[in-house]
Amino acid sequence: MTLIYYLAAIVAVISTAMVITRSNAVHALLYMIVSLLSLALIFFTLGAPFVAALEVIIYAGAIVVLFVFVIMMLNLGAEATARERQWLEPRAWRGPAVLCAVLFVEFLVLLAVEPGPAGAPAAVGVKRVGAALYGPYVLGVELAAMLLLAGLVGAFHLGRRVPSDGEEGEP
Repeated sequence: MTLIYYLAAIVAVISTAMVITRSNAVHALLYMIVSLLSLALIFFTLGAPFVAALEVIIYAGAIVVLFVFVIMMLNLGAEATARERQWLEPRAWRGPAVLCAVLFVEFLVLLAVEPGPAGAPAAVGVKRVGAALYGPYVLGVELAAMLLLAGLVGAFHLGRRVPSDGEEGEP
């Protein structure tokens, strides 16, 4: 169990470093998915399968899809087709595919082994997570919600199109 945790942590560090160092947004996005999946595996090994499922569904699913739509909307123009063809090259998928394969093997091993010794962390239920989030940690939840709202408003203002001369302005 500890070995799987450390392997997932190494994959998370490598993929996060690749997110930061990639100049191509789609390549960085692929590594970001791997990073989020490795974090989900870390949560799973720590006895929090609900948080791991939320990590996959919310972050690796919904937010990454949002990033893909933003990237698709920003790449309008003549050179967009050439860039899209470059993104679909198999060499762009090799690194994330290898890291995902490592995570998949770790997950299969984790599911195949019997439950650990009595000192292993116990699984935390959904009801307990909800009671904690809206009990002693309600301030953190509210601050995270405000931060996400501020990011949404900022993204709207940065991404909106300013009308040029001759076009109608906003009312």
